[in-house]
Amino acid sequence: IKAFREKTGVSIAACRVALEAGGGDEEQALVWLKKSGERLAQKKSGRSLEAGVVAAYIHGQGVLGALLELRSETDFVAKNEAFRLLADDLAMQVAAMAPAEIGDLLSLPFIKDPNQTVGDLVQNSVQKFGERIEISRFIRFDARE
Repeated sequence: IKAFREKTGVSIAACRVALEAGGGDEEQALVWLKKSGERLAQKKSGRSLEAGVVAAYIHGQGVLGALLELRSETDFVAKNEAFRLLADDLAMQVAAMAPAEIGDLLSLPFIKDPNQTVGDLVQNSVQKFGERIEISRFIRFDARE
């Protein structure tokens, strides 16, 4: 359970239930967690987003950068280091991939793990943090353009 928790970042209780549902098979447990995360995200979709962070990413010599706003329900989650790291990763994704809008961003493969989309990453984070989270806006700057 401990190793699975380190791999997924979800609670010990959720890891235990997922592993039981998957018959001890980690791959099946991951599938179960994904489905569970989708249900949880749907359940929390009506909640208001009252807090969040703005993350900035500047690449190389400062010719390329991005700003991204990631919203959460509470400042408790917004102040969480893992939430801030997620926002940083998402800002880096925007700088690297130049999506035109949020829908495009969510459909892109995540650059740190191409096996999941950015949308999957955000949805899994809802399960991890236990709150609705959402990318509300972003902007990308390229001084070469």
